[in-house]
Amino acid sequence: MPKIPKSSGEQAYDTLLGQIRAGEFSPGDRLREEDVSARLGLSRTPVREALRRLETDGIIEHRPRIGAIIRSLTRTEVVELYEMRTVLERTAAEMAAQHGADAEFDALEAMNDKIEAQRDAPTVGAAINQDFHRGLYHAARNRFLLASARALNSSLLLLGPTTYSDPERIDVVVGQHSEIIAALRHRDPLQAAMAAEAHLQTSLRYRLNSGST
Repeated sequence: MPKIPKSSGEQAYDTLLGQIRAGEFSPGDRLREEDVSARLGLSRTPVREALRRLETDGIIEHRPRIGAIIRSLTRTEVVELYEMRTVLERTAAEMAAQHGADAEFDALEAMNDKIEAQRDAPTVGAAINQDFHRGLYHAARNRFLLASARALNSSLLLLGPTTYSDPERIDVVVGQHSEIIAALRHRDPLQAAMAAEAHLQTSLRYRLNSGST
């Protein structure tokens, strides 16, 4: 069955979402229709559609006399977000240890190696990190867990600049990822869950101490 081409609005949405994910836009940035239209080479109608979708996703908000801006999470919201990530990721690691394939664990290890190799390119490393965590959820083999994780993706985009610009941070991330992978390979659900929780608690501390919230 031939693939249905995306509408201009869908293309604008996907492009803007990708640029936000890549760090080309940051929380607090204003998104003026005419500027975005010129940037994407599209008319204002599909851009308006894309901005409405981003607002529905909770990524942008409209402020009086300002217009559309990318939302910024409060300190409390960041803590709440990581609380939910911890609940979901503990479960994902536990289930992945039980159901994941060795090839998936190999893929996680390869991504972890790439994060270390990209320590001089923080935004690239951060993007690979997103793929790593996505791979962990897929290895859990539970579509409802995966759907719950996807629901948090929009909020993750609002965390602000990556903490990967700190070289010591990379060392910690790679080391903790390795502990998760080791537990998965040993098929130890409890240890995998504990390693995943420790990793996210460390990430939260970095976030709160970085001042980026």
